[in-house]
Amino acid sequence: MKPVNDFPQDKKSSIKYLLTDIDDTITNQGRIPACAFKALENLDKAGIKVIPITGRPAGWCDHIARMWPVKAVIGENGAFYFAYDTDAKKMIRRYFKTDQERVTDKKKLAIIEQNILHQVPGCKVSADQPYREADLAIDFSEDVQALSQMDIDKIVDIFEQEGATAKISSIHVNGWFGNYDKFSMTKIMFKEVFKKDIDKIKENIIFSGDSPNDEPMFEYFPNSVGVANVLAFKDTLQFKPAWITKKRGGFGFSQLAEVLLS
Repeated sequence: MKPVNDFPQDKKSSIKYLLTDIDDTITNQGRIPACAFKALENLDKAGIKVIPITGRPAGWCDHIARMWPVKAVIGENGAFYFAYDTDAKKMIRRYFKTDQERVTDKKKLAIIEQNILHQVPGCKVSADQPYREADLAIDFSEDVQALSQMDIDKIVDIFEQEGATAKISSIHVNGWFGNYDKFSMTKIMFKEVFKKDIDKIKENIIFSGDSPNDEPMFEYFPNSVGVANVLAFKDTLQFKPAWITKKRGGFGFSQLAEVLLS
């Protein structure tokens, strides 16, 4: 992982899209610093299309797509994308699975939820769960005392024993049924919203993240950036970001934006 300040000038000029995680990438200790939101505005004004890619719920993503200076948002680890058409005043909502499939999945996830809460004391269902449409988020450090890695791994095991996919973020374990992730929905979104084949333009894209559920993006994008707190996972990440910021969270994201726009 090389310092992001060394990002080559010729590569800066080729970047047209910035994909980014939110929690602990744009945020810092659960809040968005003013410099990080200003960075989003500056990137948008410079013509770099920003697309947050997050594990956060559909309810939050509707707000983000409408009110942030972004072109679209991918939520619940790839369960959907939302893009707000400002001219038509219409929200485009595109899900990986059908309405009925999501209803069936919720019933199975409710059983898993009870198993996890029974077997792993100290965890809770995430406070944002009521706004989710496709997955189950188990909180291990956001609104609870941080759990051990052993407990976090146990949560993952319970999901996987029931046939669900489970990914660890910096605050939650997210579990869902379906063969999708952040990257697969990103490819769909580029094709449908921007009419682009992502495989042909990946050199024009930069991705920023901070945790293991960003690993498919770190692996695919040659211009991937980790904010400094990704170092907490350096021994567990098989695929690491190519570049790293000096600062953590939203302050690191702001640093990345300054580098791109310099």
